[in-house]
Amino acid sequence: MATASPKPPILRCLSHRNYALFEGGLLPNYMSGWMQRVGAGWLAWELSGSPVWLGVIAAADLAPMLVLAPIAGAWTDRVNPLPLIRVAQAGLLLQAVLMSALTLAGAMTIEILFGLTVFAGIIFPFHSTARQSLIPACVPREDFASAIALDSASFHSNRFIGPAIAAFVIPVWGVAGAFLAHVLGSGVCLVSLLLLRLPPPDRGDAKSRALFADVAEGMTYAARHAGLRPILLMLVFASLSVRPLQDMLPGFAGAVFNAGPTGLAWLTSSIGAGAMCGAVYIAARGALSGLTRVSMWGYFGTAATALGFVSTQNLWVGVLFAVLTGFSINVMSTSIQALMQFSVEDRMRGRIMALYLLIFRGMPALGALAIGYLADSIGLQGAFAIAAGTCLVFLLVVLPREGQIARALESPPGRKPGP
Repeated sequence: MATASPKPPILRCLSHRNYALFEGGLLPNYMSGWMQRVGAGWLAWELSGSPVWLGVIAAADLAPMLVLAPIAGAWTDRVNPLPLIRVAQAGLLLQAVLMSALTLAGAMTIEILFGLTVFAGIIFPFHSTARQSLIPACVPREDFASAIALDSASFHSNRFIGPAIAAFVIPVWGVAGAFLAHVLGSGVCLVSLLLLRLPPPDRGDAKSRALFADVAEGMTYAARHAGLRPILLMLVFASLSVRPLQDMLPGFAGAVFNAGPTGLAWLTSSIGAGAMCGAVYIAARGALSGLTRVSMWGYFGTAATALGFVSTQNLWVGVLFAVLTGFSINVMSTSIQALMQFSVEDRMRGRIMALYLLIFRGMPALGALAIGYLADSIGLQGAFAIAAGTCLVFLLVVLPREGQIARALESPPGRKPGP
């Protein structure tokens, strides 16, 4: 008697009730979040007309991750992440309400926008580390790669859909319309989190240890791990040099392509569309074997396509390279994230994934600031060309060690990390 064919990896993930509910709630939050992000970026450009202010606003959103991510990761490893993410989501909902109300009242200034962005930036590390811990709790270990990639595909599909909707909403209702949409999306997400039912993790004697001792332990663990150390360094170079491109798109839309908010929505959507395709590729691929090599190809593509993007002043050529850049960035980042989730011990998960978030979410703030100031002297295109070239150089350092890195990351955890 023939046996039924196994479910594809994506359908297998969605068959888990908690995972389907979790991702279903995040979907409108992601969509409306990208609408708000496009609106906030364009509002910052309208209020200031300065690439320096664009870099400052990007830093306000991302820089708190640099300080708080290790603390948030250690805290997540000490508590139940489900109540933590519920409280964090409520805080993000409050920020969306304030953004909408002040913009509708005509009271928004660049300084207030900066303050509200910092507020959300402080909350986000706790929200993100809790989310990263909950995804593996919703699926069995063999589905980690697909579950993580599917979450990333959801995020990046809405990175395409959200800005595309914003392109229609903003010309008609202004940026306040995009902000109001995020109020709704954030509220739906909070309801879905309240409906989740997951058993609390066993934290043992975690709270009896000093918080900063846990932070130090997580950093030492990553530094001594033969696989984690090099891929985290690879992520550092990409995050400082190419990732800020996404946060500086308002400057490209306004000063390089002369395309206004509609051009900004096209560019943001294009990066999102490419990123969605990259995440779907990793989700459909499923297997962890060979994922280290895939991450390195993604790293190479990230730098090479960014060089293509900054070499043109034609919007539609820029859109094409934006798609390719988004694809490459997400192939790299999703592969690295899946490898880290698979290779790390459960007791260290929050702290190690906090390092991923610190680098991928926080370090672009430093890159955006540096590139923003450099762009004031030599222009956005020249500044990013230098950054992307620097990113490519590091590949020559890490590529010869691919085999050793793959052995450390593509085997189950349990053995002592290599030197």
